[in-house]
Amino acid sequence: MHRRSLITAAGFALALPAFAQPAWPTRPVKIVVPTGPGSSLDLIVRAIADKLGARWGQPVVVENKPGAGGMLGMDTVAKATDAHTLGIGFNGPIAFAPFLYRKMPYDPAKDLLPVVMTTSQPNVLAVNADKVPAKTVAEFVAWAKAQGGKVNYSSLGNGSSAHLTMELFLAESGVKATHIPFNGSPPAAMAVAQGEADATFMVAPALLPHVKNNKVRLLAVSSAQRPESLKDVPTLAASGYPNVESLAWNGLFASPGTPQAVVSRINADVNEVLKDAAVKSAFDAQGLTTVGGSAADFKRVIDGEVKRWGPVIDKLGVKLD
Repeated sequence: MHRRSLITAAGFALALPAFAQPAWPTRPVKIVVPTGPGSSLDLIVRAIADKLGARWGQPVVVENKPGAGGMLGMDTVAKATDAHTLGIGFNGPIAFAPFLYRKMPYDPAKDLLPVVMTTSQPNVLAVNADKVPAKTVAEFVAWAKAQGGKVNYSSLGNGSSAHLTMELFLAESGVKATHIPFNGSPPAAMAVAQGEADATFMVAPALLPHVKNNKVRLLAVSSAQRPESLKDVPTLAASGYPNVESLAWNGLFASPGTPQAVVSRINADVNEVLKDAAVKSAFDAQGLTTVGGSAADFKRVIDGEVKRWGPVIDKLGVKLD
């Protein structure tokens, strides 16, 4: 009887950690943003940081670390040795980079743990409103072909969803254009607004102020459906390019040594914060679709992107080293 009681008690003790919240965080949590201030990723993290800090009882510090198409910031997360450094990753340094670079400082599949998908949004084809007379995709293609190869376009960085969406569009349309990469969407959008670049593909937030000032014109969205915030902008499919479809997605990642219990805790708390009315309103205003879901859901999205875009990148012949 005594032995049975001991076994029962031991079994109960072993079961306790499954129900207990992990003792985390024990110090401030850092979220690395691999793009510059004012970028859509920066806006997303800053919208949720304080609310997460309130839940965790520790400050959440946002650190912008742009460079190398997002790889500089994500490498910081991959090499973190504690469970208090997170990063917001996106298509480029996670799903695309392995096909673009012969050598990377980290392996996205092994060195980064998907925690939760935060938002997604389409890329938008936009042009300088003064230099480019086009008001439709067809008019832009006709205008660009008449420029004798002198057209250029900006992107938020090499290997980004914006960069590859434009390269796919150029291949489908037969337009020739020179790529001008920037570190983040704000300077890439400014380049179009100031006429340094003729066109761009990027997410809408950085473009909208220039649209309001009549410096930039939006021609099409890259998603299958138009988001409510861009309901007056046609899709590329409706404009004659059904094969040019892409979404710019993002989500939080942890370093590989992070305990599963901590990953689950972060996932649950972020999902709750994403339901907050103020957060949803801020995202809606930027044309962002709130996603959330489990870590496994996020991994399936990443795996699907790798499977889809790997052959596309190889076919386009885009290499960055």
